[in-house]
Amino acid sequence: MATNLAIDDWLIEEAKDIGKHRTKKGAVTEALQEYIQRRKQSEILKIFNTIDYDKDYDYKKQRAVT
Repeated sequence: MATNLAIDDWLIEEAKDIGKHRTKKGAVTEALQEYIQRRKQSEILKIFNTIDYDKDYDYKKQRAVT
């Protein structure tokens, strides 16, 4: 899908330099992938401390080799 975007040239060049990308497309693609990954991770963080666990559960016992 071809898309035209007006992105600050300085930002693109900085992203290319830092990420060692040869093309603008490579820099933008990686930036979007990182953005998506971070957003998904922040959603996961929201569920921390919302799941109740059995206090008597012995995870070490589950790991024991029989």
